[in-house]
Amino acid sequence: MESLPLELFVEHGGAQKMISFEKLYSNLKNGYYDDKLRILYVQEDQEATGYGARERALYVAENFRKTFSPDQDTMAAIFSAPGRTEIGGNHTDHQHGCVLCASVNLDILACAAPNGTGVIRICSEGYPALCVDISRLQPVPAEKNTSAALVRGMVAAATEKGFAPAGFDAWMTSDVLFGSGLSSSAAYEVLIGNIINHLFCGDRLDAVTIAKMGQYAENVYFGKPCGLMDQMASSVGNIVTIDFMDPAVPVVRKIQCDFSGFGHALCIIDTGSSHDDLTDDYADITREMRSVAAYFGQQVLRDVPEPAFCKAIPALRETCGDRATLRALHFFADNRRAVAEAEALDRGDFVEFLRLVNESGISSATDLQNTWSVSNPKQQAIPVALAVGRQLLEGSGAIRVHGGGFAGTIQAFVPEERLAAFKKGMEELVGKDKCYVLCIRPMGGCVVTE
Repeated sequence: MESLPLELFVEHGGAQKMISFEKLYSNLKNGYYDDKLRILYVQEDQEATGYGARERALYVAENFRKTFSPDQDTMAAIFSAPGRTEIGGNHTDHQHGCVLCASVNLDILACAAPNGTGVIRICSEGYPALCVDISRLQPVPAEKNTSAALVRGMVAAATEKGFAPAGFDAWMTSDVLFGSGLSSSAAYEVLIGNIINHLFCGDRLDAVTIAKMGQYAENVYFGKPCGLMDQMASSVGNIVTIDFMDPAVPVVRKIQCDFSGFGHALCIIDTGSSHDDLTDDYADITREMRSVAAYFGQQVLRDVPEPAFCKAIPALRETCGDRATLRALHFFADNRRAVAEAEALDRGDFVEFLRLVNESGISSATDLQNTWSVSNPKQQAIPVALAVGRQLLEGSGAIRVHGGGFAGTIQAFVPEERLAAFKKGMEELVGKDKCYVLCIRPMGGCVVTE
C-alpha cells in the first residue's frame, strides 16, 4: 500500500493540533489531563472504573506503543466515547419521536495516530485485530454485522461530507460491555467519528453530525435498522431530550439533573442474556410500526394523527395484525411520556418522573413486547429480573426494560437507602458485579488530550 504524505493530515487540520506520542505519554504520566479524566468518569478523586483514570489512559497509550511502535515523529491523541442509557422513549426514535437519554461514566478509550497509509488498523482489547483498506468505500456484504462495516461506514460518511480520511492506527479498551444494553456499537461509532474528525477533518464535525454518521454506518453498512438515539446520547453527552420530528435537524436540549440530589441511584442490571441474533426482533418492531404508518399513507408513526389511529384500531387489527397495532399504541403513549419525563425533571418533580418511568416499563412489556424473544421463549431473563427487582424495591423507585430489549439489561432508579440491599439481591439473581451503579457523564465523545 502506497504511503500518503504527512501533509495530507496537516492540510485537513488534524495533526498540527496533536503532539508527539512521547509528549502525550509524558503529559499523561505527569497528570496533565487528570482534571478532564475526572470529569469524564464523574470522579472527585483519582479513582475511576475500578482503578485510576490516569492509569487507564496510560494503559491504553502503553499498549498503543507495544502494538504499533510509534517513532518520535508520530503525532497521537487519546479519545473517549461513552456508553449511553435510555431514560424515556423506548423504540420511539426510529419513528421520528421524542426520547430522553444520557451518557454514562463507562466508555471506550483509545489512543490513535495517523499511519500515512490507506489502511485503518485497530486493536481492541479482547478482540481480534482489525484491518480495513479504505480504498473501497462501498458496503462490503461479507462485513455485515462486524466492526469493519462500522469503520468503513464512518469513513464513507466523512468522505461524502468533503473530507479525505486516511489510514490510522488505534488501540482501545472498553468497559461498555458488548451486549450490555449501554450501546457499545454507538460508542464505537462515535469513537471512530471523533478520531476521523480530529485527524482528518480539523474538528469541523459537530457532535450531532458525528451521531448521524454513526447511524448511517449502522443502517447502511452494518445492516441494523436502528434509530438515532444511541449515537446522539453518546456523542452529545449529559442528559438530553431529543425530538426527531425532522431527523435531519433533531431538536436537542440538555437537562441539568443529578439523580443523587433526589436521593436515588441509577442502576443498570446485566441479566446475562445476549443480544446476539436479535437483529430480526429489532427489525420487526420498525417494520410493524411502519406498516401501521403505511395504512395512513405515511412512512413513520410520528406523521400519523393519534385520533385517526385510535379510530382505525379495529381495521388495523385486520390489516396489520394485533402485535403491530399494540406496538403503535406503545409509540404514541411513550412518545408523550418521554416529553413528560423531561418536563418533570425540569421542574424537579421526581415523584412524577418515577411514575412515568414505571408506566413506560409496563407499556414496553405489554404493548411493545420487547422483554423476551418469541424465537426463544425459554429465555426470559428480563421478565424474571424485572419481577425480582420490583420485589426488592417494594413499591419505591422505578424499574423498566432498558434499550432495545429482548435480552440484555434492565434499568432501575433505586432509593439510596435501599441501594445496598437492591444490588445484593439483583446480583444473587444475575451474578456478581452485574448490577452497575452509574453516574451521568457531562461530556459526550471527545478528544481527551486536547
